[in-house]
Amino acid sequence: MIRVAAVGDIHMGPDSQGRLRPAFETLPNCADLLLLAGDLTRHGTVEEARVVAREVGGLPVPVIAVLGNHDHHDERPDEVTAILEEAGVRVLEGEGTVVEADGGRVGVAGTKGFGGGFVGRSAGEFGEPLMKEFVRYSRRRADSLRESLEKLDRQDCDARIALTHFSPVAETLAGEPLEIYPFLGSYLLAEAIDTAGADLAIHGHAHAGTEHGMTSGGVRVRNVAQPVIRRAFSVYHLHAHASTTVGTGEESPAGTRS
Repeated sequence: MIRVAAVGDIHMGPDSQGRLRPAFETLPNCADLLLLAGDLTRHGTVEEARVVAREVGGLPVPVIAVLGNHDHHDERPDEVTAILEEAGVRVLEGEGTVVEADGGRVGVAGTKGFGGGFVGRSAGEFGEPLMKEFVRYSRRRADSLRESLEKLDRQDCDARIALTHFSPVAETLAGEPLEIYPFLGSYLLAEAIDTAGADLAIHGHAHAGTEHGMTSGGVRVRNVAQPVIRRAFSVYHLHAHASTTVGTGEESPAGTRS
């Protein structure tokens, strides 16, 4: 059994140092790795990134992250990434990584993702150059996720996870105003996940959304935005199996409420 801890949208700043560390230090008792689903900072500043780095640095389990839109706000994502990676966090953008867990080899493919909406109510690659680029950017992020998952499939992983900030499905947005769905995710991410195959998809971003969802291809989707899960992290269980596309593992919430 592979135990995956995950949380997103922790939005840390100088006044929140130490808020999550006590819970994170319990991770070896309940999880094999920690996934951070973006919006780790409030405004994407270097100072805030250092707060996050101190919060998750040196943990006794692998920590893998993607950035969110807040982490891009100060237009210094490369610096934010460098600070986190210096603390031992693996930050993914259109890449994958494999970690060893007691239950087997876990492959994680990650991208921030982007918006655009969902089937029947999505933006099209038509009209003004800015609109075309909006959709093309979202497509590039989704394509990079698919390619990363496919590469992991060739590395004999026992389980594969898609880690994004934006949502791949509308189902986990339930509770958010319908008007902002196009800014919360894109069906292109779900298409990438279903095409390449995964056992679990983790995202954040939708603070008023719902935890549980599923792609049309049957991949479980979990919204781990902290305002949704209302704890320091949740833990999801995956049964190890060599390179299959849909997991059937059980899941359970864990961690200290923050």
